[in-house]
Amino acid sequence: MTMPVVVGVDGSPSSLDAVGAASHEAAIRGAELRLVHAFGRSSSHLPAGGPPWNPAGAGVRELLDGTLAEAERRARAVAPQVGITRDVTVGEPLVVLEIASRTASLVVVGSRGLGAFGSLLLGSVSGHLAAHSRCPVLVVRGRPNPAGPVLLAVDDSPASEEAVRFAFTEASLRGAGLTALHVCRTGSSDAYDGPADPPLVTYDEKHLREHAERVLDAALTGPRERHRDVTVVRRPLAGRVRHTLIEASADAQLLVVGARGRGGFRGLLLGSVSQAVLHHAQCPVAVVRHRGEGPAAEGGEGDRP
Repeated sequence: MTMPVVVGVDGSPSSLDAVGAASHEAAIRGAELRLVHAFGRSSSHLPAGGPPWNPAGAGVRELLDGTLAEAERRARAVAPQVGITRDVTVGEPLVVLEIASRTASLVVVGSRGLGAFGSLLLGSVSGHLAAHSRCPVLVVRGRPNPAGPVLLAVDDSPASEEAVRFAFTEASLRGAGLTALHVCRTGSSDAYDGPADPPLVTYDEKHLREHAERVLDAALTGPRERHRDVTVVRRPLAGRVRHTLIEASADAQLLVVGARGRGGFRGLLLGSVSQAVLHHAQCPVAVVRHRGEGPAAEGGEGDRP
């Protein structure tokens, strides 16, 4: 049986968008949808009406019923055939979702939250949930093009290998094409990768393109054989990673990135590239963490700007 799709719920418009996306993901996977609402242990995270150890207290039950009922209505409007369960838990939302990810096929969150899920702002998602989740994390944001491709950021790291497999499966489930993009950084693009950057200088464009082609060949050959139903477009490019990914996401229905990349996507999870993508991508972003790298292995770099 396919493990459930988990979605963080707090009643905000962003979380309801996440519920809609999660119900669609559950439907195409033939999975159950699990609605998760968490109360933080801090009293500032608790809705008025009762203490955190008594979610059945006066006022809280009504609030929870209303929040979860609205989420369930949104889910059934998107995918009426999907089985739904509700889970109300005391604990910090990011920790609760991390634990839930151990028995999930996908965790879905909105890009902005309220109340207990106020900590699900983008910095926390990229710095904690995406780094520690045991399954891929889908951050719902932007305005996806429903007719667009799944956009895949490719490099030559183990994390990218798992992102490639996820992207091919997702494209197949969605009946979408796949655009595989590899960006070769130059000396100038490493040094300058911001809105006020000087013009990019490329000294050997042919060499960079050949390298990008080799990276794409190595990453795509096996999965492409296993997913012959997926039409693949290759985009070997040289330039600034953040700008290129954000610009390309305008025409995509989903952007898939690996957590802990190197080479063209070095620092993608914990550094400035991931922050830029999660803040500014124009479509939802799926972060796929390399399972061979546990939290202990990842803890040395931190979430640098």
